[in-house]
Amino acid sequence: MLFRSAIFEHTGQSDALTPGKQSFFDAYYADFKVEDTAGGTRYQLYLHPKQDIKVRRLELLFELPVQQGVQMLANGWQSWSETRMLYPDQGIQRMRAIASSRMGWYGDERIPDIPSGKGHLHSWTCTTLRYGSEQWFLGSLNERTGMTLFLYDEVAGVLRVRKDMEGLLLTHSFPALDIWVGRGANAGIFDRYSDLLECRPSPEPPALGWTSWYRHFTNIDEALIEHNLEGIKNSGLPFTWFQIDDGWQTAVGDWFSVKPVFPAGMGALAGNICAAGLRPGLWLAPFVATAQSELAKKHPEWLIKGPGGKPLRAGWNPLWGGWFHALDFYHPGVQEYLTGVFHQVLDRWGYEMVKLDFLFAVALAPPPGKTRGQVLHDAMTFLRHRVGYRKILACGVPLGAVFGLADYCRVSGDVHTSWKHWLLSLLQFRERIGADVALRSTLNRWTLNGRVFYSDPDVFFLRKDHQYLTAHQQHTLLTVNALLGHLLFTSDDLGAYDAVQKAKLREALAWQGARVENVEEIAADVYRISFRKATSACRAFVNLTARRQSFHDQAVGYGTLQPYETIIVGSN
Repeated sequence: MLFRSAIFEHTGQSDALTPGKQSFFDAYYADFKVEDTAGGTRYQLYLHPKQDIKVRRLELLFELPVQQGVQMLANGWQSWSETRMLYPDQGIQRMRAIASSRMGWYGDERIPDIPSGKGHLHSWTCTTLRYGSEQWFLGSLNERTGMTLFLYDEVAGVLRVRKDMEGLLLTHSFPALDIWVGRGANAGIFDRYSDLLECRPSPEPPALGWTSWYRHFTNIDEALIEHNLEGIKNSGLPFTWFQIDDGWQTAVGDWFSVKPVFPAGMGALAGNICAAGLRPGLWLAPFVATAQSELAKKHPEWLIKGPGGKPLRAGWNPLWGGWFHALDFYHPGVQEYLTGVFHQVLDRWGYEMVKLDFLFAVALAPPPGKTRGQVLHDAMTFLRHRVGYRKILACGVPLGAVFGLADYCRVSGDVHTSWKHWLLSLLQFRERIGADVALRSTLNRWTLNGRVFYSDPDVFFLRKDHQYLTAHQQHTLLTVNALLGHLLFTSDDLGAYDAVQKAKLREALAWQGARVENVEEIAADVYRISFRKATSACRAFVNLTARRQSFHDQAVGYGTLQPYETIIVGSN
């Protein structure tokens, strides 16, 4: 990979910047630093305006010596967005128009000038490129000033590194871009990347938790919560967290208003969870409110405004009654309100972790003078300060925004009770639910776990009711999540587990905390996970397809995987 050029477009001008030197112009000067580091090269660009200038585009261009057979990690815009290695002829297809009006807000559909289709791939915050025996990693070291987009153009044979800052008015010195380019794609290269980021999470043992969502969804009440708490307490299984998910509040946005089906109150439930020897967690979506909520009715000035001054729609959720809106984080009333919410949830009720969901919404329409990355950083810093020493599980958020700011982060879309959601797949919705797509993202974001946060790969199912996964599919979901995640959740009724189900869970938990050295896609949707558990070198072979798959591995020889099967070779 060869550096070709750096281009800064602004106020009707386009300037070429010289690496390793300062470049002087009438309106500004640029300081473009290039530094060789262990295993790679760091590119830092600082802009120093002499007068106000409006940014149109900032890009670095790299030339790829070999065009045939290139594969690129397409890291999605946010935690729900599908992430996988792709060849250019696969492309990233746009969502079908019929779905865009209701679901287009969740990803990068509405971010302009991102080429799609065959021959074009893109990735947010970091990416890996493979061609032949060459493997390169590129990662942003600063998403605070703006999100970083990597765009591969097969025909031109270039990789563009673009900073998402179009329309930003620069009035002072600005750290515009900071990326690191390293050679390789195994655990060592990501260790070097995280060392440069300087945001490794504090040591935390792997954990097992229960959540109400994936069986009961919003249909929860106090009796159901107490029933599941009793089942976990009597199960003898090593659960740490007990999380009450969406459905406890009267409306999304009205966090001081609890449904009457919780007569003892949320504080009493938190106390009961602690008395059972577990740590209590609670779900919130701090930056959105439904159209029917009291917050939206009483404080329309708190909502981000779209075209025509109407509240901006952030998405549509049938479980919430339809449309929901994004809150204007910079409105003093919003920050005061959320400060009160966290005081209630954490200090008065006693919850020790908050799952903060739909966080992407805060950056849908940045105010003048701010980029999406700046808004996300400001919002996440605010949340970190309000939550303090308690835990944050971030969800529905661009991953780079929570590096070093969230304790745990979802690394996939929601698992579904079916293996694949066929309708959402046909609609080409990258933020869709489904066990298949969730596993694919978890397998391709394995490097983040323990380096920038601890990964939540979403839930597993071992129950027989209220789900449609086969035995192989259940085993694959549980095993991959245990190997590649740090926080393992289920929504099963633990009181109904038999001895076989408990044994399956204990067997999978033995793989938690393994040192993962590499994850490779050895055939389409067939993966090899190389890891160490204690002193043993092990391999996991994962088949996400509906077909039998044969494989060959130098260490273990030939093998066969049944449809959806995962096998582990080695000893735990």
